[in-house]
Parts: sequence; C-alpha cells; structure tokens
Amino acid sequence: MPVLCTYIALLRAVNVGGTGKLPMADLRAMCEALGFQDVRTYIASGNVVFRTGLSEAKAKAALEDALRDYAGKPVGAVLRTAQDMAAALAANPFADAAPNRAVLIFLDAPPPADALDAVKHRKDEQIALGAREIYVHYGEGMADSRLVVPAAKAGTARNLNTVAKLIEMAAGR
Repeated sequence: MPVLCTYIALLRAVNVGGTGKLPMADLRAMCEALGFQDVRTYIASGNVVFRTGLSEAKAKAALEDALRDYAGKPVGAVLRTAQDMAAALAANPFADAAPNRAVLIFLDAPPPADALDAVKHRKDEQIALGAREIYVHYGEGMADSRLVVPAAKAGTARNLNTVAKLIEMAAGR
C-alpha cells in the first residue's frame, strides 16, 4: 500500500474576476472521484487540500486532466506538500508585512534568475525570488498596483493569510 502524502493544490484563475467558475463542492467531488482522501477546500478561489499515494507529478496531472474535462479548457494547478508550503512561508523575506498585503506567487519550477529584471510598472512594491516562489509585498498600494511580473504568468498567487490557513488545514488543525 502506498504511503499517503498530503498536498495543497492551488488552482490558477478559478473564480477570479468572474472567470473560471468552479463551485468548491464540485472541486471536492472531482478530487474524491480521483481517489484523493480527506479532501477539503478553502475559500472559493481554488484551494484544495487532500491526501493521496500518488507522486506530486501524478497527482497534479490527474487533477489537471479532471479540471480540463470539467472546464473544457486547461486549468493549471500548482501542488505543494505541507512541508514545502511551510518552508516557503518561513522563507518569506517580508515577514513583517501585513499578511493581506503580501503574496506568494507559487510556480512549478524555480523562477528565472533574471525574473526581477523583467518586472514592469513597479512603484513601491518589494519583490524577491524564492525556491519555486516569487514574493511580493505591495505596501500600501495593493489596490492601485499595476505591477507586472512576467515570470509569474504561469503561477498563482495567494496572500499570507491564505497560505497560513492552508498549512494549518494540511496539518489537520
């Protein structure tokens, strides 16, 4: 019997700005149909915690296939173990930032070394690269920010409150 691993899946462009509608009950049912266990969702923006014996790559592929079947188009997902997500949060260089004004942009692979050189429309935002993340602290201007981070296009962002809650959920708290 395979060892079960807890994963946190972050879906891209789900229930954001009126696009990619996916009720969380449907997402839970989809994950359960894939054989994932202890499936729980958090808020309506495509966050799901589950356990499976599949590797990260196989769980991601299965979830993305099911999402494509559901939506009729590709829907990306970034997966992390609870330990990986906790390490990313612990490495946050903006730990003193208000947790609702800072985000982690989760990527499938390490960001390019020159990712910060391509940033556009930067005002007072602070940006740093992580292992498979990009950290952004918006300061006081999150609502007015026009920041463009090309390397983040294939990723998905979550604020620090959401990241902390998902880590708690994955730990069974």
